[in-house]
Amino acid sequence: MSTLSDLAQTQGLLTEHEVEWLHRLAGDGQLLADLASADIVVWIQTEDGSFIAVAHARPSGAATLFYRDIVGERVRPQWRTQVQGAFDSAEIVDSSSPDWFEETPTRVRAVPIVIERRGADPASSVIGVVTRHTNLGEARTPSRQQITFDECANDIFRMIADGSFPDPAAPTSPRRGAPRASDGLIRIDVDGITTFASPNALSAFNRMGFDDELEGESLAEVTTRLVPPSRQVDESLPVVVTGRAPWRTDIEARGVTVSLRAIPLKDHGTRIGAILLCRDVSELRHQEQELITKDATIREIHHRVKNNLQTVASLLRIQARRTHSDEARDALTQAMRRVDSIAVVHDTLAQGLTQKVDFDEVFHRVLKLVAEVASAPNTRARTQSTGRFGVLPSEYATPLALALTEVVTNAVEHGLAGQEGIVTIDAARTEENLRVTVRDTGHGLPEGRIGQGLGTQIIRTLIQGELSGSIEWRGSEGEGTEVVIDIPLRWLTK
Repeated sequence: MSTLSDLAQTQGLLTEHEVEWLHRLAGDGQLLADLASADIVVWIQTEDGSFIAVAHARPSGAATLFYRDIVGERVRPQWRTQVQGAFDSAEIVDSSSPDWFEETPTRVRAVPIVIERRGADPASSVIGVVTRHTNLGEARTPSRQQITFDECANDIFRMIADGSFPDPAAPTSPRRGAPRASDGLIRIDVDGITTFASPNALSAFNRMGFDDELEGESLAEVTTRLVPPSRQVDESLPVVVTGRAPWRTDIEARGVTVSLRAIPLKDHGTRIGAILLCRDVSELRHQEQELITKDATIREIHHRVKNNLQTVASLLRIQARRTHSDEARDALTQAMRRVDSIAVVHDTLAQGLTQKVDFDEVFHRVLKLVAEVASAPNTRARTQSTGRFGVLPSEYATPLALALTEVVTNAVEHGLAGQEGIVTIDAARTEENLRVTVRDTGHGLPEGRIGQGLGTQIIRTLIQGELSGSIEWRGSEGEGTEVVIDIPLRWLTK
């Protein structure tokens, strides 16, 4: 759909509302292609008066005429007069004789795309043209289903030409799992009586317990008999099965779930019936429920891990307060801080459904853990961060959070020990690399030497071993220290 928006906004003279109208229409391009057994192309007029294709749908049950994508191409000379005529007159224009396309006989219909503007002249409301390209080379005696599908397509084309399709009242819903014409189609008249039901549609209702013919039956009464009285149903179900609104709903009976989509049919504003597309989505709904259960389980696991880590941190804090050895107290305090930084990541993961985290939020909370160290006697340190880390996979958020905790803590404890200063953390992210620079205004590295303590070993292990990155310490005594961490994003996003 991004191609449609880009072309419509850069090549056409359309408003945002008109582009949205085209989006809705293009979203039903596959439905039109399947009903008409033809290629469907959406054209808009450019600034120079020509036409450019912004959407294309191929039929599922028939041979396509266009084996290569024509989106972005200008209208071909043999269609130009017909497309221009539909655009200027706001009326459907059919080809007077077969049109030959790459040695294949075709029939072309040009339909003006009229946007709903009450009180406006129809010609002034045309924002584009839909063309239907039917392959006549595969013509054969049509079945009753093909005849009905073709009639439904013609009804929708007439609605496109009078501005009543797509219906602006139709809610936008995910395309995943949406019923298609080939999944099952039911046509009802203005009274809700079924006049046609495709074999797939009838099979879907048979699986729910209906063992008769749908044709001649009131679809509303059929669904009422199918749904158990004890089961709560969507309040939109009666409106959908009578074809009065362009909505979607589900029917569930005997462990089978059927998704229904209603498309009201109108003739110059007067309702003449409806098309109902139906699809057995039992397996899809089961998979969705399993995913919901899985997500809930994963979130619960992260929540419990966070609680357990916080319990461990609390035990370390109690032990640190009771020890009489300064060295032991420092070691326990550092261990507590490391456990807390890991708990922050799990707490963030427990709040969402994705296994990726907004690391800027995580690091903001990690900095708060350093505040306790920064408030040590004779040390007044302020931290400030710039740039953005962005979203990172959970398996990399934990080692990075722990490594940055060590780096910032070292800057406060050793770089600014006994004085006032600033620790700045800058994150710079590109498509290929994440660079984090930590600077302090403290003592600097004595003789440029890097510490060999446990903290430094942890940092190297996390950055180089787990993140496949690099780390470099820079600075000299009296001029502060700069730590530069480079992490390749190909490892973060694999």
